[in-house]
Amino acid sequence: MPTQDTEERREYYRIEDRVALEIIPASHDHPAGSEPLPALFSLLGELHQLDFEAQHLLRQIAESNRTLANYLKVQNKRIELLGQALAQDLLKDQSAPQPVVLSEGGISFVSEQPLAEGEVVTLKLVLLPQGLGLLLPARVIYSTAMQDGRYDIGTEFEALTDAQRQLLARHILQKQALERRLALESLQGD
Repeated sequence: MPTQDTEERREYYRIEDRVALEIIPASHDHPAGSEPLPALFSLLGELHQLDFEAQHLLRQIAESNRTLANYLKVQNKRIELLGQALAQDLLKDQSAPQPVVLSEGGISFVSEQPLAEGEVVTLKLVLLPQGLGLLLPARVIYSTAMQDGRYDIGTEFEALTDAQRQLLARHILQKQALERRLALESLQGD
């Protein structure tokens, strides 16, 4: 990894994850992200966006009517499970999930093709297991050749909406909590 200011590199918590990733290069004819998206990808993104927007409403309902809030949480879980089933169908059209390092600020991954430093691309991500589809603009900050002929690519997200950043943060926190729970269980099992 090229040398960067350590403070800048550690502004966000990073996780190792597996995501379905597609790189959409920008071109003069088709700016990054202007290609039509599969309807299922857009639908899953909207479902997660609506879930995010409704969270504060659910907390308010819970303050005055716990039974209704519990019922709505069950309905929300049902919708989430349907979304996960649909995400499996979406993954058939996506590339296989690959290992990445993900943060709210960017993503690094290994690619068969080099990308130019400073190049602007659109990253089409499907975060697993919930099947959250995100289309994120990013700038390549490094592209380093590896010994096996592939490239270590690091990108920085650009101009994310608050909702996109919050969805990324929630995914990262959920993944971190799962890793901690699994580590605790393995310690207790020893």
